[in-house]
Amino acid sequence: MPALPSRSQVLSLYRQFIRNANNFSNYNYRNYFLRKAKTSFRQNKTLEDVTELNEAWNKAQRELGVLKRQSVISQMYTFDKLVVEPLQSSHDKRRH
Repeated sequence: MPALPSRSQVLSLYRQFIRNANNFSNYNYRNYFLRKAKTSFRQNKTLEDVTELNEAWNKAQRELGVLKRQSVISQMYTFDKLVVEPLQSSHDKRRH
């Protein structure tokens, strides 16, 4: 039986989800994946069964791979800003 992931591994995986979700150029996709990551990690926080933990860990790693590929593809296309998206001032753009 494989070893359970450590707390630091889980937090690292969570940060990777957030980082890759933020790479989406489309506002709706970006917010969807951010919400999905936060919700799924919160739901799995209470898992105690070793089998369920391993399944959740493996599933999250597979989903991260898909998310990475999709975020790269998303960056290949440009989208107009939506009305709900905050606009960056010229001062904010210089800092990034």
